[in-house]
Amino acid sequence: MPRHIDTLFISHGGGPLPLLGDPEHHELVVQLTALGKSLNPPSAILVISAHWEAPVATITAGANPSLIYDYYGFPAESYAIEYPCPGAPNLARQVHDALKKAGLPTSLDEERGFDHGLFVPLKLMFPQADIPCIQLSLMNPLDAGTHIEIGRALQTLDVDRLLVIGSGFSFHNMREFFNHSDPESNIRNEAFEKWLEDTVCNPDLTEADRTKRLIHWDQAPSARFCHPREEHLVPLFVCYGLNERPGTQHLSARILGKKTGTFIWSGSKGMLNLNAHTSRCRMPE
Repeated sequence: MPRHIDTLFISHGGGPLPLLGDPEHHELVVQLTALGKSLNPPSAILVISAHWEAPVATITAGANPSLIYDYYGFPAESYAIEYPCPGAPNLARQVHDALKKAGLPTSLDEERGFDHGLFVPLKLMFPQADIPCIQLSLMNPLDAGTHIEIGRALQTLDVDRLLVIGSGFSFHNMREFFNHSDPESNIRNEAFEKWLEDTVCNPDLTEADRTKRLIHWDQAPSARFCHPREEHLVPLFVCYGLNERPGTQHLSARILGKKTGTFIWSGSKGMLNLNAHTSRCRMPE
């Protein structure tokens, strides 16, 4: 029986704000909650978080990882959030072996916990916290080509009903999140979002052209305006490398005043049954 792997690149919001009732995260909360209900129930979850960088591709390997509250200046309840999901040491070793076989430098970390790139979105998507999870770090330097290769290495994983989540942000300019009065800011934000949706979802692109676009992402319209530093975009490259085909669905949400995107590669190559807050990629004719 063929394995079923769903892949998502999500815009995960600002720190713990999606869990605190922040009105500027309402669309994201609706979107992630709907995703959790619509996905094929996963047997395990692999998260590539924008909030973990390492010299080599590193995987959490503990059986019961703690949480890392890697944000500052939020209310006290932000540091009491719980998400007691189990780790997945066997899956961690499989990921480690796949990366090593592909010639990529890799390491297991039995001590590191889960950062908010994992527990904030998963608390909305899978509130029961009963699905085994692991995290995979980004690798410095943060070049797109290396992370596409990491995704390609994950193609060899033989895990049915695995859910892979690239947890980042399609727009991540912290100063501009609070700049609601400048129309030029929104124009630049939407120009990059349009380019990103076309790059990931356009079925008329060859995979060689799609890969070239992603590797040279910083040449896109307003790329460095939207990502002064690229760590929140890099998880997308891993997601693409795992699939090497157009995304099957694109979802948009306005977060902190900016248009953001989430991309889905369904394991069945079909559409998820989502609500009106979503849109779909154009499919081949």
